[in-house]
Amino acid sequence: MDGLTDLVAELVVEAGIPKNAILRRKRLELPDFFRPTKKWDLLVMVDGDVVVAIEFKSQVGPSFGNNYNNRAEEALGNATDLWTAYREGAFRTSPKPWLGYLMLLEEDPRSTRPLAVKEPHFPVFDEFRGASYALRYELLCRKFLRERLYDGACFLLSSPKEGITGGYKEPNRELSFRSFVASLTGHVTGYMNLADG
Repeated sequence: MDGLTDLVAELVVEAGIPKNAILRRKRLELPDFFRPTKKWDLLVMVDGDVVVAIEFKSQVGPSFGNNYNNRAEEALGNATDLWTAYREGAFRTSPKPWLGYLMLLEEDPRSTRPLAVKEPHFPVFDEFRGASYALRYELLCRKFLRERLYDGACFLLSSPKEGITGGYKEPNRELSFRSFVASLTGHVTGYMNLADG
């Protein structure tokens, strides 16, 4: 994930953010509402404003099932916690930050095969019937955007062989790296234009 994180940091700098405003290794904690703090993978802080917070996640097999549920719960909780803290004034006068989530999943028969669901009491939503873990992640990221929990969400698939050379697949155009970066750099450019004005 370091390569993707480095690339996103470079693109943010190209969009006008000073290099020293990008935090990657330390001082990544922001206050939360339901817990004291959350440590993000990449933060952009300009003059005390939280401009960007991004979570970079990856998952490889063999335990796709347990990890998928944990990742989904974690990502939902992180967004809910941050937006509640923001609403309650935890970031003082900081304008609304851009919140991003990027997931890289190992492309493997165990992550791409159709799965059954258990429905002992009520039927699940139709889109989950026969959905592989890859499709479940795609649905999760798309719902993050539709529910406005995240401003940008990216979902990538890569096999161990492709990943070594930087190869990956984008199953959904709405969740592509390009779309993610366009939203991110648009926010950053807008922030910098207001700051300069």
